Amino acid sequence: MILLLACVGWVLASTAVAMLPMRHQYIPGIALLILAPVLILWIGISVAWWAGALAAAAFVSMFRNPLRYFWAKLRGQNPQLPPELRS
Repeated sequence: MILLLACVGWVLASTAVAMLPMRHQYIPGIALLILAPVLILWIGISVAWWAGALAAAAFVSMFRNPLRYFWAKLRGQNPQLPPELRS
């Protein structure tokens, strides 16, 4: 039951963050990005490995642009941010 409530809370929080203007999404989006693998691992342990795999696929699909950005940063490239995120 706690896992279900945690997942529903994450979904509601991500929906609320998606409704914010782009420049205000950065900090809460990073928090959700960090929290998601914890929930995915929890799902994989508590439910089944295939449920964790489906959750991981959904996570990668939803966060594909931030993950591409961080992957490019880790490889030493200098990816450009969209104009609305530049200060």
